[in-house]
Parts: sequence; C-alpha cells; structure tokens
Amino acid sequence: MTVSVLAQTKQPNIIWIVGDDLGAELGCYGSPGAHTPNMDRLAAEGIRYSNAFSTAPVCSASRSAFITGMYQTRIGNHEHRTMMMKPLPAGVEPVTTYLRQAGYVCFDVIGLGANGKEDFNFSPAKVFDSKDFAAMEKTVADGKPLFLQFAIHEPHRDFTPLPQGMVGADPAKVILPPKYPDDPVARKDWAEYLDAVQVCDMKVGRLLAWLEERQIADNTLIFLFGDNGRPHVWDKQWLSDSGVRIPLIVRWPGHVSPGSVDSRLVSLIDVPAETLAAARIQPMPTMDGRLFLGPATIPREFAFAARDRCGETFDRVRSVHDGRYNYIRNYYPELPYWQTSRYKVRQYPVLARLKELHALGKLTPAQDRYFADTKPAEELYDLQNDPGELQNIIDHPQHTEARQRLRQALAQWQQAVPDMGAELESLEEYNRGAAGALKGDDKFVPDTWDRRSESIVDALKARNFKSVSMATAAP
Repeated sequence: MTVSVLAQTKQPNIIWIVGDDLGAELGCYGSPGAHTPNMDRLAAEGIRYSNAFSTAPVCSASRSAFITGMYQTRIGNHEHRTMMMKPLPAGVEPVTTYLRQAGYVCFDVIGLGANGKEDFNFSPAKVFDSKDFAAMEKTVADGKPLFLQFAIHEPHRDFTPLPQGMVGADPAKVILPPKYPDDPVARKDWAEYLDAVQVCDMKVGRLLAWLEERQIADNTLIFLFGDNGRPHVWDKQWLSDSGVRIPLIVRWPGHVSPGSVDSRLVSLIDVPAETLAAARIQPMPTMDGRLFLGPATIPREFAFAARDRCGETFDRVRSVHDGRYNYIRNYYPELPYWQTSRYKVRQYPVLARLKELHALGKLTPAQDRYFADTKPAEELYDLQNDPGELQNIIDHPQHTEARQRLRQALAQWQQAVPDMGAELESLEEYNRGAAGALKGDDKFVPDTWDRRSESIVDALKARNFKSVSMATAAP
C-alpha cells in the first residue's frame, strides 16, 4: 500500500520513548516518592494524559498492537509470548512501513540507554531500518526525517538499582497500594521499583540532551509511554486498572500547549494513527486507533484491553474502561488468580510473602481474594470512589447502568474487531509457548507446582479445553 503524504511542509522527527512495564508512578502524576525530573520536564513542556491505557497488560501483545495500530486480538497476536510465530495477516503492516514510504528512516536504536527491544508476536519483518547509533547520527546529520523507538528496559524486573552514590526511595516512607500488605518485603520491593523508574528517567534525560546537542528538539515530536502497567502481583498480566494504566506524555514544540493536562481517554492503539498524521501521512483505514491531539478530535468513549495466555499461564480476560469504571469479563472464572506463573515465582518476592501471610490469616479480605479458588465471571470497579479496586460492585443495584453499558460496549467491540481469542491455540502452540516461558528454569518440575495446580487442569478439562497440558513438552 502506498501512503498519501498530506503536505510538503517539513516532516517532524518522531520519537516513541517506551518504558518497559512503566506504570504511572511518576512525579508529574503525583506518585509519592517518585523522582522523575526528566519525565516531569517533558510533561511541563507538553501534554500529560491522565487516562491513558494499553491494549494488553503484558509486553509482547501490547507491542504487537501499537506497532501495527491494530488490536492484537484482531491480528492473532494476543498470546504472550508466541513461539510459533506467523506473518502478519495480509494487508497489515508495521507503522514504520508507511513512515519509510514517506521518506523516514526508522530506528530502534541501541545507545543512550536504549536496548533496542522489539518483542513482537509475528514472524520477522522489516520493522526498523537499523539499531545502529552511528547510522542514526548520520541520518540526523543528513537532514532526513527520523523515526525512533527509544526502548528502555526499566522498570522491568529484575529491578535495576540506582548508580552508586545516588539516594533511592526509602522503604520506610513509601506509600503502598492498598492491595498489598504493609510488610517489609512489599515496602522494599516497591522502593526498588521506584528506583528503577528513576533509572528509566535518567535515560530519558540522556535522549533529551542528545536532541538539544543536535539542535533538533524543536522539530521533534515525542510520545513517552509504558508498554503496559506496572510489574507487580495484581498489576502486570491482569486487567486491573494498574495493569493497563500507563503514563502518556506528548511534547511537540509549537503544536501542543506546554504544561497542559488532558483527562480524555486515550489508548495506545491511538498512538500509531497520531504518529502518521503528524508525519503528514493519511492514517490507514484498517487501523483501529483514532486521533487525539488537539481539541477538534472526537473523544474516545471506551478503552478496551485483552489478556490471554501469558507464558505457560492460560486464561482469557477482557476489559473496558470509560474513565470512571473498569469492567472485567473473566471467560474462565474457574481458573484462579493464583495460577502458577514461573516468571512471577522467580521475580516477584511479594508473591511468596503474600502466600505466607495468606497461610497465617494476616491478609485483609481484599488482599486475600487473590487466593480464592475461583474468579468472578464479571468484575466492576468504581475508580472514582475505589481507586485501589478493592470492592467488586458488579451486583450493586446502584451501578446497574454502568454494568449494562460497559457489558454491551465490550460485546460490541469484540464483534466489531473481531476477537480471535475465542479460537484456542493448538496443543503444540500452547506447549511451545509454555516451554519457552520455562526455558532455563532448571528448578521447574511439575510435581513442585502449587498443591492445587491439578485443579487448574481439571477445570480446563471440564471446559473441554483440549489444548492444555502440564506444559512439560520440549520446545
């Protein structure tokens, strides 16, 4: 498909700064204990979106969506992480294809703290021209328009500590989300997360300094966002508000009002459409996003998200946000929240502590529901009155209108997209994905799974889910 360039004026450089598992724990978002002067500066010089959401609570599914501008459930990229990769469906291209046709040189550079992460759920395609920093320098020196994905590892686990001599967050002073017990392990883990966010911020500062040194900052549009929500027990891999809520900051000198805050709903699926529009390219009609920069745009009524298999952990969950309410549909309510995830077992110290406190009966009812044997089929949370999502109000009469409206919106979206998550993976696909998630874990033995793990398999069998085994197949 050939792009249509809308004008001959000088195209801006465009940069996506992508923080891996970066939640909204930034100073400019009012997060206690966060020290993020560079990201705060971006917000002061641009627009901060207070209701921005990813389309998935995990990286590969989310990244597959925002690099194509199409929901991962539409293009079959919804399982995290796909091991038997297939090409993108006919007619679907990475956004960089259209930018390249319009004269952009596209980089996913390694340098200045960026690690060049892609992590897409489709077979190799030419998404970027290069990861080479010197080649990017030459592109800028030649005056060619630049598209850059600046992928930052932090604050992904294992948490990166601050450089020696820097003072990090004080575990004794951090304010924990109410879903977590006030416990030394949780406090230490949260402080280390805030320190990793600060490391991310330092790398953002290096990029901003580079732009100024090259004297191209004034003609550069920056989108800063996380690929999904924060990496904690209730958050990443779940469609809780904090599992899909992300920071989104846009700086574009001369085009957006500095220091402004926009409370309209924005989805990461919108960023590719806005990227093309800023490059003077007509957004593709097949893309699912909509434009959001400027007052003349049509506000988004809902933000949709989907969670499917994550590593070896099978599930299917969908959600819809309207800014106040978060509605969640669990398609396998017989599968509990606590399903074993070796990634979380290895890297989430709070998970082990929660299990200990659960056994001792020292968790609040809201914290302890993580260990219930089943999930509710539907969940509804009023974020205006319950930002921590402690009380499921799905059956409360006073919220009947919200429940019905969001339930209908989700059903209509799944039909319109359509939602390919209803089609289960083959046994081979599941086992390869599970084995890929377990690769290198020499401590994994099926007999050492949680004592109730067999009930997961029994529940899946009861639902005639023929594709699930205990994930012992070799890749």
